[in-house]
Amino acid sequence: MKWALIAGLAAALAANAARAEVTDRSAAGFEVVEKATIAASQSKVWDALMRPSRWWSSQHSWSGDAKNLTIDGSGCFCETLPRGAVRHLTIVYADGKSQLRMAGALGPLQFTGATGHLGIALKPAGAGTDVVMSYDVGGYAKGGLAETFAAPVDKVLGEQLLRLKKYLETGKAD
Repeated sequence: MKWALIAGLAAALAANAARAEVTDRSAAGFEVVEKATIAASQSKVWDALMRPSRWWSSQHSWSGDAKNLTIDGSGCFCETLPRGAVRHLTIVYADGKSQLRMAGALGPLQFTGATGHLGIALKPAGAGTDVVMSYDVGGYAKGGLAETFAAPVDKVLGEQLLRLKKYLETGKAD
């Protein structure tokens, strides 16, 4: 009985966690893939995706405050700074319900000759939504792109997907 309870709890926790992985790496770059099932409708997940200030971590912003993050009408995933701005990514495709694709270099990748493609796919999963986030990064970075950046990028994007999930399921990302 005790083992069944422990196994059930472990299965429940695993079902609620995001799955993250560096799926490919080479001298030219890397790919990370994050996956989660969110207990919210596809339209609610889409709406939240388009409002990163509500769920993105302030720790992973240039200004130190996620409230400065927006996705505006021009397709800019941008951040307002006290004396300037940051263009993190640019939307290259958005269908308004299931596919969001953005191009650019996140975080410290902006200091390199690298760029990336962030794709987010939403798919109904019963009453919830399966979310797959993949970020393909290529280019030049001193010391090696995959060696230096793959694991940290995987960690940060995994954290953001968990924050999105928590925000949609509890109303709070923290």
